[in-house]
Amino acid sequence: MTPATTAGLSVLFIGGSGVISTAAAELAVARGHRLTVLNRGQSTLRQVPAAAETLTVDVRDPHAVSAALGERTFDVVVDFVAFTPEHVRADIAQFAGRTGQYLFISSASAYQKPPAALPIRESTPLQNPYWQYSRDKIACEDVLMTAYRDEGFPVTIIRPSHTYDRTQIALLGGWTDIHRMRTGQPVVVHGDGTSLWTLTHSTDFAKALVGLFGRSQAVGDSFTITSGEYLPWDAIYAEYARAAGAPAPEIVHVASDTMAAANPEWSGPLLGDRSHSVIFDNTKVTRLVPDFVCTTPVALGFREAIAWYDEHPEQQVVDAELNTTLDRLIHQHRLDTL
Repeated sequence: MTPATTAGLSVLFIGGSGVISTAAAELAVARGHRLTVLNRGQSTLRQVPAAAETLTVDVRDPHAVSAALGERTFDVVVDFVAFTPEHVRADIAQFAGRTGQYLFISSASAYQKPPAALPIRESTPLQNPYWQYSRDKIACEDVLMTAYRDEGFPVTIIRPSHTYDRTQIALLGGWTDIHRMRTGQPVVVHGDGTSLWTLTHSTDFAKALVGLFGRSQAVGDSFTITSGEYLPWDAIYAEYARAAGAPAPEIVHVASDTMAAANPEWSGPLLGDRSHSVIFDNTKVTRLVPDFVCTTPVALGFREAIAWYDEHPEQQVVDAELNTTLDRLIHQHRLDTL
């Protein structure tokens, strides 16, 4: 089924103004789908397409959701903001018998860490002992697949990896790292900087996601959606420095465990994801969506993001506490290597 033959589907997005959902909403509308977006309407960075219907509702209030939707049915429902088994159980109760396809946005961080083999495929085991977020996504998948097997709930599981748009700096320190590079300060990179990482632009992710809408072959199955481009972390920092017009960055390599101990908020994303090399096989999704071709390499995507931040100086927030932590890690590393 091509995009042309699936145009005109009635589609509900739960969420709809996040990094990946905004791009998907724009593409869904462009392809002629009748899009309804249900969210709290609190995003100030990204806007729901004007052609979409917007329902402003607290998605965690099932009675409010039921009142807003009434007896409506949808060809496709996509939940971008389900993170726990309770969230997906509420969706099953809400949409069983009311949609032909329910797409759950899981996470590629749910795959085995560290991976026993590369590339990572849908058959790679789901196991992440380092990050609760990932374990919750796995638990969500278990609930949904049980509902599919036992009740015929029409789930399709989507596993994106690190997906970004122009409003997001895909570095552990965010804009603080860009500020440090522009001002000639050293930056911290975990490990030895050689682990491989895959970054996907949101507009590329959207091509595969929207391409799966209405495809009966996708029901009861799971799909990884990422770009085929991967770089070592040192190269990712260097690419951001070029995009920002900064000199080649002075990189200080610090063990991931040390970084996680210095900032517990890094523990899950770092030990449970970024510190491991990830390369993904997207063969499965491209078989169903042959027009899924990634056309925004990181060199272009990073320049786009830096240009957006330069046009929005109010978003150029340097985190003072984070800066202090980075300086402390660098100072200790230099003492240890004397």
